Amino acid sequence: MKTDGRYGRFMWLWYDWRAAAVADDEGTILDVEQWDGFYDERSVVQRLECIAAAGLTPEAMTLQERFPDAKARVHGELDLPEADWPLPDADAQAAVDAAALAMANRGPAQAAGDPDRRLEHLMRASDELRSTFITMEARLVEWVGLFLPEARFGKDRSSLGRLVGEAESLEHLSKTLEVNLPPVGPSKPEWKALKEWGSSVAVFRGQLDRMENGIRTLAEDHLPSLSALLGPLLAARLCVEAHGRMRLARLPAGTVQVLGAEKAFFNHLKTGAPPPKHGHIFMHPWISRSPRWVRGKIARTVAAKASIAAKVDAFDGEAWGEDEMRELEAKVEAIKAAHPRPPSRRA
Repeated sequence: MKTDGRYGRFMWLWYDWRAAAVADDEGTILDVEQWDGFYDERSVVQRLECIAAAGLTPEAMTLQERFPDAKARVHGELDLPEADWPLPDADAQAAVDAAALAMANRGPAQAAGDPDRRLEHLMRASDELRSTFITMEARLVEWVGLFLPEARFGKDRSSLGRLVGEAESLEHLSKTLEVNLPPVGPSKPEWKALKEWGSSVAVFRGQLDRMENGIRTLAEDHLPSLSALLGPLLAARLCVEAHGRMRLARLPAGTVQVLGAEKAFFNHLKTGAPPPKHGHIFMHPWISRSPRWVRGKIARTVAAKASIAAKVDAFDGEAWGEDEMRELEAKVEAIKAAHPRPPSRRA
């Protein structure tokens, strides 16, 4: 048990929002410091927030300097001895009650301005919208292909919804797509339904684009270094998967590497299957477009750099830019050059 050299007894440093006191293990008060400021709401709120963040008030810090071996405990903790602590009077209690109520009312407003929460809603909404859009677009392609089997859209389907929605008739659409008109076409009600479906697809496409632009803007502001390194959409997804920027910054690089592959990871733990080499980070073209035998190495390198970028963003470091991205790209190219062919497999 630690003791103070001057008193030879165990020391306790008790404090609340307006006072602090040092007592020995028998409850004898040895020193007291009290705040002599005005009980205005703003000042009291600041002190309450300091305590909520596990900080020491100025009075507590003063006594901590005088009694460095004293064990600090905030008011209300169970292991404090019984003592005549300098508790607040009626006026002080009324002031702290009003400040606590003000803090409670500020909570929803602060949550509304939390970039992590906003990113989460944007990302989840974008995923839901994209899932609906892909299903509707696939239905439109099959529906149009039923009447215009010669039409070929390939990877470029982005304008199909708009073309169908703006077409006055199937004949008009066939001329726009430069294909022959079939001998049998849809009835007027069916064409109207197809036309409206195409318009809906175009609307969903526009909504999805605007939502992703919103994600990019917020991510570039909230995660500038990670956005510069990986792109804002992937940076936002990693942040949401980690449940916030600060938690992402505290994750090790190995965890960042497999974020989004939790099912495969737990299957590895449960069954002994090979562990996943990458999660959401696979979406980056440096990984997804690389040969399969180097993807794990590249994912590990990218995740290590992304982990550092997340820390830079979370702790207000100087934002990264083009130089850091090019440096990482050079490392990725060096890995590819060092492993041009898959490793040989032993018989």
